[in-house]
Amino acid sequence: MFKKPLADAKTVAPLRSSDRRKLKQRVIADFGLQPEEGELLVPEGLQSQKISTHLNEPGVVYLSPEGDPLWFTLGKGSDGALIPTVYALWKKPDLLPFLSTPAPVVPKLIGGADLMIPGVVQHSLPLAIDQLVSVTQYHRERLGPPLAVGRMAVTSDTLRQADEQDTKGKAVYVLHTWKDCLWDMGVSSKMDVPEPREIPKPEAEVQPADEDGARDIGTNGDGLATEASRLHLDDTRQPADGQQDPAAEPLSDSTAPSAAVLSSEDVSSCLRSALLQALQTALSSLPPSAFPITASTFWSSYVLPARPVQPMGAGVPIDLTRMDVKHSTHKTVKVFLKACAKEGLIKLKEMKGDVVVTAVYPAHPSVAGHRQHKTVQSVEDKKGKAEARERQAQEAEEKRRGELHVAELWKPHGPTVGWFVAAEKDTSNLYSITDIKEIFNAYVAAKGLVNAQVQQYINVGQDEMLAQAVYVKDAEPAEFMKREDTLRRIRENMQVWHEIRTEGGETVRKKGAVKPVHVAVKIRQGRKACTLITGFETYGLNADELAQELRKLCASSTAVEPLPGKTADMEVMVQGKQIKAVTDLLVAKGVPARWIKAEDLSGSKKK
Repeated sequence: MFKKPLADAKTVAPLRSSDRRKLKQRVIADFGLQPEEGELLVPEGLQSQKISTHLNEPGVVYLSPEGDPLWFTLGKGSDGALIPTVYALWKKPDLLPFLSTPAPVVPKLIGGADLMIPGVVQHSLPLAIDQLVSVTQYHRERLGPPLAVGRMAVTSDTLRQADEQDTKGKAVYVLHTWKDCLWDMGVSSKMDVPEPREIPKPEAEVQPADEDGARDIGTNGDGLATEASRLHLDDTRQPADGQQDPAAEPLSDSTAPSAAVLSSEDVSSCLRSALLQALQTALSSLPPSAFPITASTFWSSYVLPARPVQPMGAGVPIDLTRMDVKHSTHKTVKVFLKACAKEGLIKLKEMKGDVVVTAVYPAHPSVAGHRQHKTVQSVEDKKGKAEARERQAQEAEEKRRGELHVAELWKPHGPTVGWFVAAEKDTSNLYSITDIKEIFNAYVAAKGLVNAQVQQYINVGQDEMLAQAVYVKDAEPAEFMKREDTLRRIRENMQVWHEIRTEGGETVRKKGAVKPVHVAVKIRQGRKACTLITGFETYGLNADELAQELRKLCASSTAVEPLPGKTADMEVMVQGKQIKAVTDLLVAKGVPARWIKAEDLSGSKKK
């Protein structure tokens, strides 16, 4: 919403006392705050400013007396939903429910992306579609400060089922982020990010544990959960050390369950449920050639992975350390399998003092009537997916951090200066091709220069400033031109610049067109082929370091020499046809592939 500068911003004006009181009462009512909290978020001396986003959507921003935006509304008038800014959320971090995301995702949100479902690590409960939420960076056992504000695109139930159903799509439509153009309006935009805070403990008195070891978290007397219980998370993707099993149901608003204590009979029942689940799923698709299966393989590969993480109807997770046959009434795997064979679920055969499974019966009535449960294997798979996503995100972040971003820019110059002035644009700025196109389209629409007969043509002759901007010396002035040709002519009359930026590093802007790295194979000294690399200095690469790396990589001799007629530019030579090796190294160093020009000139030299 605010990833680009505002299209328009009116003068900041003090908010009348009566309007400020109405706004404070609205904030208190909408967000369930105490009067003193309302005073903190809607202070005396509040100011307002009418704005238009870069998408020309009108809105109002409410600023603190110091000039930091605290609230904003979108839409005509001031009756739209009140949305807190990151500045306001740093004053009261628990103002909104939240979702947390790994650190590599945060720069993407700041860049204007919405939060996707796979990027959610944990979240508050419950969450509804279109609900205002904050987005934080994930920290183990702590809550990071809010870094973005948005509206839910799905419910918390969808997020909880995302891993099992491999759900994709958006989780949050992001409206405003730390470091975006709304944030930069504030005088405190350079302030440090607050430290993560500890998860609050309930203020109410904790009741003694009952016989099952469960404790009740108290309420505030009105049946409402205390802050700690309201902050219980659905944290099934990346459990922190010492936290509950990732497959356990999220803590409710009123109770904090401990692991279920199982009797021997309970363990036997859970193990039987595991076998029924395995018969419904993995075992039902096994071909006859897969049998016989030894008891140990059958147990470890099919029964143990299908163990339930929560007994049916218990509502609390299982202590998996007790979910083993030695804690059951059977005591051994052999006895357990014989009991299942007697029931008709499997078929066994005695072999050298042990048993092997020779057949299974997925069509058994008990199997058909089994209600599937969440298994240990599904939890481990979910955790593995989360870890894989985290690794991929970290690898992508590391790759992105070292990548060079090359942009072609243009500066108003000569005959185009008057047109930029007429379009009310700064003539000292550098503009991208997208910027020039947006300025051109807005100008043409405002002046009504689209040809009435053929829409793709622009009546450049009707506007003096535009006619000057597209004028070519010694050419007949054009009355009308195609839209694409008009844009191209404007760029040709502007001054060419380029920008090279390293992610997280400095930005270098220079006059002139950007030149690619040239990699060419040529024949030298008779019939010996060599690969020559030039133009790499533009991308911040050192000739000696590049030659040294190529010497090791290609196991060939290298040399560095000045380019003929140039004092600063160097040429690196490596023996042999090494185009692929050189190109791969340049890409690994961050040079975009589109800015590498490679050609093999050795063929023409041989003839």
